[in-house]
Amino acid sequence: MSGEPFLVACELPVVQPGHSAWSNVLSNYWTLTKPEINFLIGLATAAAFFVGCAEPLARFPWGLLVHTLLGTVLVASGAGTLNQVIEREFDAKMRRTSRRPIAAGRIEPIHALVFGILLSLVGCTYLALAVRPAASLLAVLTLVCYLFLYTPLKRRTPMCTLVGAFPGAMPVLIGYVAAAGKLNSPAWLLYAILFLWQFPHFMAIAWMYREDYARAGYEVLPRGREKALFVGWQSVLPSLALLSVTVAPLVFRHASPAVTGGTLLVSLSFLYFAGRLTVVRSNAAARQLLLASISIFPQSSWSKCSPGFDAELLLRLNSCDFHSVSDDDEVISTAHVACS
Repeated sequence: MSGEPFLVACELPVVQPGHSAWSNVLSNYWTLTKPEINFLIGLATAAAFFVGCAEPLARFPWGLLVHTLLGTVLVASGAGTLNQVIEREFDAKMRRTSRRPIAAGRIEPIHALVFGILLSLVGCTYLALAVRPAASLLAVLTLVCYLFLYTPLKRRTPMCTLVGAFPGAMPVLIGYVAAAGKLNSPAWLLYAILFLWQFPHFMAIAWMYREDYARAGYEVLPRGREKALFVGWQSVLPSLALLSVTVAPLVFRHASPAVTGGTLLVSLSFLYFAGRLTVVRSNAAARQLLLASISIFPQSSWSKCSPGFDAELLLRLNSCDFHSVSDDDEVISTAHVACS
């Protein structure tokens, strides 16, 4: 009470306890949806939508893009929430995830469960009604594979990364089919890029937090001497495969030599950081690969996969900023694979 006259004299607002508590609740539910990851998911979905859309900028379907992003992000938010419900006991054992709202006890599991189910149902329904049934079907498939295949496999086998990469790359298919109404070769090239990119990206995170994962009972890496070899293969081989994916648009005349050459250099630099982690096997090398994956992946360019690639499409894609870093190194692809 004695402090209120001072606040009034300084013209500072007095924060009511109820208002503060309500703000904390909203903040916790916002955090539960993993907004940093949703940001990346939205960017990947939008980029694929741009590539799949054949309309010129003057007739670009901005409304359909907004509907696609909204539905996709709602489904992703629901999936992230339900994942934290399932893994709340394990999250509490990890330093990296112990501050999550459910693991820290700030949100009751039953409330989060209802919240996640509602987000998922609304998102899938919204995509079916406002975008295309095919986009909704892909979102449902992503949700099911992520929650009922990848999530439980993380505690059973290191091959969970392979399983998780399939739904992890699905947002680009959702964005593409929303714009084009079909999935053709450019869509699958986009999918291949994101599918392969996830492996070295997650290996960097898995190596950095290997003790944390082991403490919680996750089998994301093999035990013993096989661990380093596994990380090496899972980092280098997909990076090598990305090189062939980079050249494919030039072979099929879907991109100019200049664009392909630039993305080839980017892919080579990604391979360098993956190889460095394989040889050095240090947290510093893993962190460099992680940061490289965040900065390099956007530059590997969705634009090279578009048939009839032209300057207008390049302008669209280059106008997007794909760089984002979360608050605790839990930076991930458009997929949920590495962050949960």
